[in-house]
Amino acid sequence: MSQNNRIYCASDHGGVELKDAVIRHLDARGYDVHDLGAHGTESVDYPDFGALLANRLKDAVGAVGVAICGSGIGISIAANRHSWIRAALVHDETTARLARQHNDANIIALGERTMGTATALNCVDIFLDTGFEEGRHQRRVDKLTNL
Repeated sequence: MSQNNRIYCASDHGGVELKDAVIRHLDARGYDVHDLGAHGTESVDYPDFGALLANRLKDAVGAVGVAICGSGIGISIAANRHSWIRAALVHDETTARLARQHNDANIIALGERTMGTATALNCVDIFLDTGFEEGRHQRRVDKLTNL
């Protein structure tokens, strides 16, 4: 899915352990992974990391992002404040697949406190391996872009 093989990963302190697991997993799959932090469990603010991730994706054609916080909610809200971002909070295989197929999401958001590592890694794989269906969905994604 990621046309240039580049993936940016960001988390707050509540998502560091899952982010590190995702990065190891993506490295093993041969992706060009960029860790934007956080790098420890000392309290930081998820809006800062959501914005950092969004800004890295602005001109990175074909790149995608992984955003993680305790629930995935806050960091996805922060990333979605940017018009070029479609961050989807997912919690299972179906939502990971539909985020790509129907919404052309460019960030997958996960919650470290709401899902197990195996499920999260599976969601990331599905997200990356699923393409956008276009067709009737393109019209809707265009409307999102132009809101």
